[in-house]
Amino acid sequence: MRMVDIIIRKREGHELSDEEIRFFVDGYAHDRIPDYQASAFAMAVLFKGMTKREIATMTDAMEHSGEVVDLSAIEGVKVDKHSTGGVGDKTSLVLGPMVAACGAKLAKMSGRGLGHTGGTLDKLESIPDMSISKTKEGLIDQVNEIGIAIIGQTASLVPADKKLYALRDVTGTVESIPLIASSVMSKKLASGTDAILLDVTVGDGAFMKNMDQARELARTMVDIGNHLNRNTVAVLSNMDEPLGFAVGNALEVKEAIASLHGNGPEDLMELCYTSGSIMLVQAKVAKDREEARKMLQKSIEDGSAFEKLCLMVKAQGGNVNYILHPEKFEVSKNIIEIRSEEEGYIEGIRALEIGESAMRLGAGRERLEDSIDMSAGLVLNKKVGDFVKKGDLLVTAYTNKEPEEYEPVIKDILHAYSIVQHKIPKLPVIREIID
Repeated sequence: MRMVDIIIRKREGHELSDEEIRFFVDGYAHDRIPDYQASAFAMAVLFKGMTKREIATMTDAMEHSGEVVDLSAIEGVKVDKHSTGGVGDKTSLVLGPMVAACGAKLAKMSGRGLGHTGGTLDKLESIPDMSISKTKEGLIDQVNEIGIAIIGQTASLVPADKKLYALRDVTGTVESIPLIASSVMSKKLASGTDAILLDVTVGDGAFMKNMDQARELARTMVDIGNHLNRNTVAVLSNMDEPLGFAVGNALEVKEAIASLHGNGPEDLMELCYTSGSIMLVQAKVAKDREEARKMLQKSIEDGSAFEKLCLMVKAQGGNVNYILHPEKFEVSKNIIEIRSEEEGYIEGIRALEIGESAMRLGAGRERLEDSIDMSAGLVLNKKVGDFVKKGDLLVTAYTNKEPEEYEPVIKDILHAYSIVQHKIPKLPVIREIID
Protein backbone atom coordinates (compact mmCIF):
# COMPACT_ATOMS: atom_id res chain seq x y z
CA MET A 1 0.00 0.00 0.00
CA ARG A 2 1.38 3.43 -0.98
CA MET A 3 0.34 6.78 0.48
CA VAL A 4 0.43 8.46 -2.95
CA ASP A 5 -2.23 6.03 -4.21
CA ILE A 6 -4.47 6.83 -1.23
CA ILE A 7 -4.08 10.57 -1.91
CA ILE A 8 -5.00 10.10 -5.58
CA ARG A 9 -8.04 7.96 -4.73
CA LYS A 10 -9.36 10.59 -2.33
CA ARG A 11 -8.49 13.39 -4.79
CA GLU A 12 -10.66 11.61 -7.36
CA GLY A 13 -13.53 11.41 -4.87
CA HIS A 14 -13.41 7.70 -4.10
CA GLU A 15 -14.40 6.23 -0.72
CA LEU A 16 -11.34 4.92 1.11
CA SER A 17 -11.28 1.52 2.78
CA ASP A 18 -10.79 1.12 6.54
CA GLU A 19 -7.31 -0.31 5.82
CA GLU A 20 -6.30 2.74 3.75
CA ILE A 21 -7.43 5.19 6.45
CA ARG A 22 -5.68 3.24 9.22
CA PHE A 23 -2.53 3.02 7.05
CA PHE A 24 -2.47 6.84 6.83
CA VAL A 25 -3.17 7.54 10.52
CA ASP A 26 -0.69 4.96 11.82
CA GLY A 27 1.98 5.93 9.30
CA TYR A 28 1.69 9.65 10.00
CA ALA A 29 1.61 9.19 13.78
CA HIS A 30 4.84 7.14 13.61
CA ASP A 31 6.69 9.39 11.11
CA ARG A 32 6.54 6.93 8.20
CA ILE A 33 4.44 9.37 6.16
CA PRO A 34 5.95 12.85 5.61
CA ASP A 35 4.16 16.15 6.21
CA TYR A 36 3.91 16.92 2.49
CA GLN A 37 1.87 13.78 1.84
CA ALA A 38 -0.28 14.35 4.94
CA SER A 39 -1.01 17.92 3.72
CA ALA A 40 -1.99 16.64 0.28
CA PHE A 41 -4.30 14.11 1.92
CA ALA A 42 -5.87 16.78 4.16
CA MET A 43 -6.47 19.04 1.15
CA ALA A 44 -8.08 16.16 -0.77
CA VAL A 45 -10.41 15.53 2.20
CA LEU A 46 -11.22 19.26 2.38
CA PHE A 47 -12.36 19.26 -1.27
CA LYS A 48 -13.90 15.77 -1.57
CA GLY A 49 -15.18 15.10 1.95
CA MET A 50 -15.65 11.76 3.67
CA THR A 51 -18.56 9.38 4.24
CA LYS A 52 -19.90 8.65 7.74
CA ARG A 53 -18.02 5.33 7.74
CA GLU A 54 -14.74 6.96 6.65
CA ILE A 55 -15.00 9.62 9.37
CA ALA A 56 -15.82 7.02 12.03
CA THR A 57 -12.83 4.90 10.97
CA MET A 58 -10.55 7.97 10.92
CA THR A 59 -11.72 8.91 14.42
CA ASP A 60 -11.24 5.38 15.75
CA ALA A 61 -7.74 5.14 14.24
CA MET A 62 -6.74 8.50 15.74
CA GLU A 63 -8.25 7.57 19.11
CA HIS A 64 -6.08 4.45 19.22
CA SER A 65 -2.89 6.14 17.95
CA GLY A 66 -1.82 6.60 21.57
CA GLU A 67 -3.03 5.97 25.12
CA VAL A 68 -6.74 5.27 25.61
CA VAL A 69 -7.84 6.04 29.17
CA ASP A 70 -9.76 3.26 30.90
CA LEU A 71 -12.24 4.79 33.36
CA SER A 72 -14.16 1.57 34.05
CA ALA A 73 -13.08 1.76 37.70
CA ILE A 74 -15.28 4.84 38.11
CA GLU A 75 -18.71 3.79 39.35
CA GLY A 76 -21.71 4.67 37.18
CA VAL A 77 -22.00 6.36 33.77
CA LYS A 78 -19.15 8.75 33.01
CA VAL A 79 -20.22 11.94 31.20
CA ASP A 80 -18.09 14.55 29.45
CA LYS A 81 -18.75 17.87 27.78
CA HIS A 82 -16.89 19.61 24.98
CA SER A 83 -17.28 23.11 23.55
CA THR A 84 -16.01 24.06 20.12
CA GLY A 85 -14.89 27.36 21.63
CA GLY A 86 -16.11 30.89 22.09
CA VAL A 87 -15.80 34.14 24.01
CA GLY A 88 -16.67 34.22 27.72
CA ASP A 89 -17.33 30.47 27.71
CA LYS A 90 -16.90 29.48 31.35
CA THR A 91 -19.67 26.87 31.07
CA SER A 92 -17.62 23.91 32.36
CA LEU A 93 -16.86 25.75 35.63
CA VAL A 94 -20.59 26.07 36.33
CA LEU A 95 -22.06 23.05 34.56
CA GLY A 96 -19.53 20.53 35.89
CA PRO A 97 -20.27 21.15 39.59
CA MET A 98 -24.02 21.26 38.87
CA VAL A 99 -24.18 17.82 37.21
CA ALA A 100 -21.81 16.34 39.82
CA ALA A 101 -24.06 17.68 42.61
CA CYS A 102 -26.95 15.80 40.97
CA GLY A 103 -25.10 12.48 41.03
CA ALA A 104 -23.47 12.31 37.58
CA LYS A 105 -19.77 11.44 37.23
CA LEU A 106 -17.81 14.04 35.25
CA ALA A 107 -14.25 13.14 34.24
CA LYS A 108 -13.20 15.95 31.91
CA MET A 109 -9.92 16.46 30.08
CA SER A 110 -9.68 20.04 28.81
CA GLY A 111 -7.39 22.17 26.68
CA ARG A 112 -5.84 25.63 26.77
CA GLY A 113 -7.07 28.77 25.08
CA LEU A 114 -5.58 30.05 21.83
CA GLY A 115 -6.40 33.25 19.97
CA HIS A 116 -9.75 34.82 20.83
CA THR A 117 -11.12 31.72 22.63
CA GLY A 118 -10.41 31.01 26.29
CA GLY A 119 -9.39 27.63 27.68
CA THR A 120 -10.87 25.94 30.75
CA LEU A 121 -7.41 24.98 32.05
CA ASP A 122 -6.22 28.59 32.00
CA LYS A 123 -9.29 29.67 33.92
CA LEU A 124 -8.72 26.99 36.55
CA GLU A 125 -5.06 27.95 36.87
CA SER A 126 -6.07 31.52 37.78
CA ILE A 127 -7.01 29.95 41.14
CA PRO A 128 -3.78 30.03 43.20
CA ASP A 129 -2.05 26.63 43.62
CA MET A 130 -4.65 24.87 41.41
CA SER A 131 -3.23 21.80 39.68
CA ILE A 132 -4.59 20.52 36.38
CA SER A 133 -2.42 17.39 36.42
CA LYS A 134 -3.52 14.02 37.81
CA THR A 135 -2.37 10.46 37.38
CA LYS A 136 -4.99 8.13 35.92
CA GLU A 137 -5.39 6.55 39.37
CA GLY A 138 -5.71 9.99 40.95
CA LEU A 139 -8.36 10.99 38.42
CA ILE A 140 -10.38 7.84 39.08
CA ASP A 141 -10.13 8.24 42.87
CA GLN A 142 -11.19 11.89 42.72
CA VAL A 143 -14.23 11.25 40.49
CA ASN A 144 -15.30 8.27 42.61
CA GLU A 145 -15.00 10.38 45.77
CA ILE A 146 -16.50 13.74 44.76
CA GLY A 147 -18.00 13.11 41.30
CA ILE A 148 -15.90 15.60 39.32
CA ALA A 149 -12.41 16.29 38.01
CA ILE A 150 -11.27 18.71 35.28
CA ILE A 151 -7.67 18.14 34.23
CA GLY A 152 -5.33 18.59 31.27
CA GLN A 153 -4.94 16.06 28.50
CA THR A 154 -1.95 13.72 28.83
CA ALA A 155 0.83 14.03 26.24
CA SER A 156 0.29 10.43 25.15
CA LEU A 157 -3.38 11.01 24.25
CA VAL A 158 -4.13 10.95 20.50
CA PRO A 159 -0.64 11.80 19.12
CA ALA A 160 -1.92 11.49 15.52
CA ASP A 161 -4.31 14.38 16.16
CA LYS A 162 -1.59 16.59 17.65
CA LYS A 163 0.47 16.26 14.45
CA LEU A 164 -2.46 16.62 12.06
CA TYR A 165 -3.96 19.54 13.99
CA ALA A 166 -0.71 21.52 13.74
CA LEU A 167 -0.39 20.66 10.04
CA ARG A 168 -3.94 21.75 9.20
CA ASP A 169 -3.29 25.11 10.84
CA VAL A 170 -0.53 25.95 8.34
CA THR A 171 -1.90 24.28 5.19
CA GLY A 172 -5.31 25.95 4.81
CA THR A 173 -7.26 22.83 5.76
CA VAL A 174 -8.65 23.86 9.14
CA GLU A 175 -12.20 24.21 7.77
CA SER A 176 -12.64 20.56 6.78
CA ILE A 177 -15.62 19.25 8.77
CA PRO A 178 -14.49 15.56 8.60
CA LEU A 179 -11.09 16.60 9.99
CA ILE A 180 -12.57 18.86 12.68
CA ALA A 181 -15.05 16.18 13.76
CA SER A 182 -12.48 13.37 13.89
CA SER A 183 -10.07 15.65 15.81
CA VAL A 184 -12.62 16.59 18.49
CA MET A 185 -14.17 13.15 18.84
CA SER A 186 -10.89 11.17 18.89
CA LYS A 187 -9.81 13.15 21.96
CA LYS A 188 -13.18 12.75 23.68
CA LEU A 189 -13.33 9.01 22.97
CA ALA A 190 -9.73 8.43 24.09
CA SER A 191 -10.60 10.17 27.37
CA GLY A 192 -12.69 7.15 28.31
CA THR A 193 -16.15 8.57 29.05
CA ASP A 194 -19.43 6.78 28.26
CA ALA A 195 -21.51 9.78 27.16
CA ILE A 196 -20.60 13.08 25.50
CA LEU A 197 -22.42 16.40 25.38
CA LEU A 198 -21.13 18.65 22.58
CA ASP A 199 -21.64 22.41 22.75
CA VAL A 200 -21.24 23.51 19.13
CA THR A 201 -21.02 27.30 19.19
CA VAL A 202 -22.23 29.26 16.17
CA GLY A 203 -21.83 32.93 15.25
CA ASP A 204 -19.29 35.74 15.05
CA GLY A 205 -17.16 34.53 17.99
CA ALA A 206 -17.29 30.86 17.02
CA PHE A 207 -15.39 28.77 14.50
CA MET A 208 -18.67 27.90 12.76
CA LYS A 209 -20.12 31.19 11.50
CA ASN A 210 -23.54 30.01 10.31
CA MET A 211 -26.18 27.45 11.27
CA ASP A 212 -25.67 25.23 8.22
CA GLN A 213 -21.98 24.75 9.05
CA ALA A 214 -22.66 24.24 12.75
CA ARG A 215 -25.48 21.79 12.08
CA GLU A 216 -23.30 19.74 9.71
CA LEU A 217 -20.42 19.61 12.22
CA ALA A 218 -22.76 18.71 15.10
CA ARG A 219 -24.52 15.97 13.14
CA THR A 220 -21.16 14.56 12.00
CA MET A 221 -19.81 14.39 15.57
CA VAL A 222 -23.03 12.91 16.97
CA ASP A 223 -22.95 10.24 14.25
CA ILE A 224 -19.32 9.41 15.08
CA GLY A 225 -20.04 9.05 18.80
CA ASN A 226 -23.12 6.92 18.29
CA HIS A 227 -21.36 4.78 15.63
CA LEU A 228 -18.59 4.11 18.18
CA ASN A 229 -21.08 3.24 20.97
CA ARG A 230 -20.97 6.49 22.93
CA ASN A 231 -24.22 8.26 23.77
CA THR A 232 -23.62 11.62 22.06
CA VAL A 233 -25.84 14.72 21.90
CA ALA A 234 -25.04 18.19 20.53
CA VAL A 235 -26.37 21.58 21.58
CA LEU A 236 -25.97 24.43 19.08
CA SER A 237 -25.46 27.61 21.10
CA ASN A 238 -25.27 31.27 20.15
CA MET A 239 -21.86 32.98 19.95
CA ASP A 240 -22.90 36.14 18.11
CA GLU A 241 -22.20 37.93 21.40
CA PRO A 242 -19.99 36.85 24.34
CA LEU A 243 -21.48 34.30 26.75
CA GLY A 244 -22.28 35.90 30.07
CA PHE A 245 -20.60 39.18 31.01
CA ALA A 246 -16.99 38.30 31.93
CA VAL A 247 -14.22 37.62 29.41
CA GLY A 248 -10.84 36.75 30.94
CA ASN A 249 -9.57 34.05 33.26
CA ALA A 250 -9.97 35.19 36.88
CA LEU A 251 -12.92 37.39 35.87
CA GLU A 252 -14.69 34.34 34.42
CA VAL A 253 -13.94 32.26 37.53
CA LYS A 254 -15.56 34.98 39.63
CA GLU A 255 -18.60 34.97 37.34
CA ALA A 256 -18.78 31.17 37.65
CA ILE A 257 -18.73 31.47 41.45
CA ALA A 258 -21.54 34.06 41.32
CA SER A 259 -23.49 31.75 39.00
CA LEU A 260 -23.22 28.84 41.44
CA HIS A 261 -24.60 31.20 44.11
CA GLY A 262 -27.67 31.82 41.93
CA ASN A 263 -26.51 35.13 40.45
CA GLY A 264 -25.49 33.96 36.99
CA PRO A 265 -26.17 35.69 33.66
CA GLU A 266 -29.36 34.51 32.01
CA ASP A 267 -27.71 33.17 28.84
CA LEU A 268 -24.98 31.25 30.69
CA MET A 269 -27.46 29.66 33.08
CA GLU A 270 -29.85 28.65 30.30
CA LEU A 271 -26.97 26.94 28.48
CA CYS A 272 -26.00 25.14 31.70
CA TYR A 273 -29.57 24.03 32.45
CA THR A 274 -30.16 22.79 28.91
CA SER A 275 -26.81 21.01 28.62
CA GLY A 276 -26.96 19.67 32.16
CA SER A 277 -30.48 18.29 31.63
CA ILE A 278 -29.21 16.26 28.67
CA MET A 279 -26.15 15.07 30.62
CA LEU A 280 -28.20 13.86 33.61
CA VAL A 281 -30.40 11.79 31.31
CA GLN A 282 -27.28 10.43 29.59
CA ALA A 283 -25.89 9.54 33.02
CA LYS A 284 -29.16 7.79 33.91
CA VAL A 285 -29.67 9.83 37.08
CA ALA A 286 -32.83 11.51 35.69
CA LYS A 287 -35.64 9.90 33.69
CA ASP A 288 -36.20 12.91 31.42
CA ARG A 289 -34.91 16.44 30.79
CA GLU A 290 -37.74 18.08 32.75
CA GLU A 291 -36.89 16.15 35.92
CA ALA A 292 -33.18 16.81 35.29
CA ARG A 293 -33.69 20.56 35.02
CA LYS A 294 -35.46 20.64 38.40
CA MET A 295 -32.55 18.70 39.94
CA LEU A 296 -30.06 21.20 38.51
CA GLN A 297 -32.06 24.18 39.78
CA LYS A 298 -32.15 22.60 43.23
CA SER A 299 -28.35 22.16 43.17
CA ILE A 300 -28.01 25.93 42.80
CA GLU A 301 -30.68 26.75 45.39
CA ASP A 302 -29.35 24.43 48.11
CA GLY A 303 -25.67 25.28 47.51
CA SER A 304 -24.63 21.72 46.64
CA ALA A 305 -23.26 22.75 43.21
CA PHE A 306 -21.09 25.45 44.79
CA GLU A 307 -19.89 22.90 47.35
CA LYS A 308 -18.80 20.60 44.49
CA LEU A 309 -16.67 23.40 43.02
CA CYS A 310 -15.02 23.89 46.41
CA LEU A 311 -14.37 20.15 46.74
CA MET A 312 -12.85 19.95 43.25
CA VAL A 313 -10.57 22.94 43.84
CA LYS A 314 -9.43 21.47 47.16
CA ALA A 315 -8.87 18.00 45.64
CA GLN A 316 -6.67 19.56 42.95
CA GLY A 317 -4.57 21.58 45.39
CA GLY A 318 -6.21 24.95 44.80
CA ASN A 319 -6.68 27.61 47.45
CA VAL A 320 -10.37 27.30 48.37
CA ASN A 321 -10.29 30.68 50.14
CA TYR A 322 -10.39 32.32 46.71
CA ILE A 323 -13.60 30.44 45.90
CA LEU A 324 -15.15 31.34 49.25
CA HIS A 325 -13.90 34.95 49.01
CA PRO A 326 -13.54 35.87 45.31
CA GLU A 327 -12.56 39.41 46.22
CA LYS A 328 -9.13 37.90 47.00
CA PHE A 329 -8.37 37.47 43.28
CA GLU A 330 -5.72 39.90 42.04
CA VAL A 331 -7.11 42.96 40.27
CA SER A 332 -5.33 44.62 37.33
CA LYS A 333 -3.62 47.95 38.01
CA ASN A 334 -5.53 49.67 35.18
CA ILE A 335 -9.35 49.62 35.24
CA ILE A 336 -10.88 51.50 32.32
CA GLU A 337 -14.57 52.30 31.98
CA ILE A 338 -15.79 52.31 28.37
CA ARG A 339 -18.95 54.35 27.93
CA SER A 340 -21.49 54.66 25.15
CA GLU A 341 -21.09 57.58 22.76
CA GLU A 342 -24.72 57.41 21.62
CA GLU A 343 -28.23 56.51 22.75
CA GLY A 344 -30.26 53.57 21.50
CA TYR A 345 -30.63 49.80 21.56
CA ILE A 346 -27.66 47.47 21.27
CA GLU A 347 -28.11 45.64 17.96
CA GLY A 348 -24.90 43.61 18.09
CA ILE A 349 -21.67 42.99 19.99
CA ARG A 350 -19.01 41.46 17.76
CA ALA A 351 -17.84 38.57 19.92
CA LEU A 352 -14.69 38.00 17.85
CA GLU A 353 -13.62 41.63 18.37
CA ILE A 354 -14.31 41.36 22.11
CA GLY A 355 -12.33 38.10 22.38
CA GLU A 356 -9.37 39.47 20.44
CA SER A 357 -9.42 42.68 22.50
CA ALA A 358 -9.33 40.71 25.76
CA MET A 359 -6.36 38.76 24.37
CA ARG A 360 -4.53 41.99 23.49
CA LEU A 361 -5.13 43.28 27.02
CA GLY A 362 -3.24 40.20 28.27
CA ALA A 363 -6.05 37.70 28.90
CA GLY A 364 -5.14 35.31 26.08
CA ARG A 365 -2.32 33.98 23.94
CA GLU A 366 -1.58 34.12 20.23
CA ARG A 367 0.87 31.19 20.51
CA LEU A 368 0.69 28.26 22.93
CA GLU A 369 3.99 29.31 24.54
CA ASP A 370 2.73 32.84 25.36
CA SER A 371 2.10 33.72 29.02
CA ILE A 372 -1.27 34.98 30.25
CA ASP A 373 -2.18 37.78 32.64
CA MET A 374 -4.83 36.02 34.74
CA SER A 375 -6.32 39.30 36.02
CA ALA A 376 -6.79 40.88 32.57
CA GLY A 377 -10.01 40.92 30.58
CA LEU A 378 -13.36 42.59 30.15
CA VAL A 379 -16.67 42.73 32.00
CA LEU A 380 -19.63 43.70 29.86
CA ASN A 381 -22.34 45.83 31.42
CA LYS A 382 -24.79 45.73 28.50
CA LYS A 383 -25.80 42.97 26.07
CA VAL A 384 -27.74 42.76 22.80
CA GLY A 385 -31.27 44.14 23.20
CA ASP A 386 -30.39 46.45 26.10
CA PHE A 387 -31.16 50.19 25.91
CA VAL A 388 -28.29 52.59 26.58
CA LYS A 389 -28.05 56.33 27.05
CA LYS A 390 -25.06 58.39 25.99
CA GLY A 391 -22.46 58.04 28.75
CA ASP A 392 -23.80 54.72 30.07
CA LEU A 393 -21.19 52.12 31.00
CA LEU A 394 -20.79 49.49 28.27
CA VAL A 395 -17.69 47.60 29.35
CA THR A 396 -15.06 47.68 32.09
CA ALA A 397 -11.57 46.74 30.88
CA TYR A 398 -8.88 45.29 33.16
CA THR A 399 -5.22 45.28 32.14
CA ASN A 400 -1.67 45.63 33.46
CA LYS A 401 -0.46 47.00 30.12
CA GLU A 402 0.60 50.62 29.69
CA PRO A 403 -1.73 53.26 28.14
CA GLU A 404 0.07 53.29 24.78
CA GLU A 405 -0.66 49.56 24.52
CA TYR A 406 -4.24 49.46 25.77
CA GLU A 407 -5.69 52.71 24.35
CA PRO A 408 -6.06 51.36 20.76
CA VAL A 409 -7.77 48.26 22.20
CA ILE A 410 -10.30 50.41 24.05
CA LYS A 411 -11.30 52.05 20.75
CA ASP A 412 -11.76 48.61 19.14
CA ILE A 413 -13.99 47.48 22.02
CA LEU A 414 -16.22 50.53 21.58
CA HIS A 415 -16.45 49.82 17.85
CA ALA A 416 -17.53 46.22 18.58
CA TYR A 417 -20.91 47.60 19.69
CA SER A 418 -23.55 48.60 17.13
CA ILE A 419 -26.43 50.77 18.39
CA VAL A 420 -29.72 51.45 16.59
CA GLN A 421 -32.86 53.44 17.38
CA HIS A 422 -35.41 50.62 17.21
CA LYS A 423 -35.98 47.86 19.79
CA ILE A 424 -33.90 44.70 19.34
CA PRO A 425 -34.97 41.29 20.73
CA LYS A 426 -32.66 39.42 23.09
CA LEU A 427 -30.68 36.66 21.41
CA PRO A 428 -31.68 33.10 22.42
CA VAL A 429 -28.62 31.15 23.59
CA ILE A 430 -29.93 27.72 22.52
CA ARG A 431 -30.30 27.48 18.75
CA GLU A 432 -30.92 23.74 18.29
CA ILE A 433 -30.40 20.29 19.85
CA ILE A 434 -29.18 17.35 17.77
CA ASP A 435 -29.34 13.82 19.11
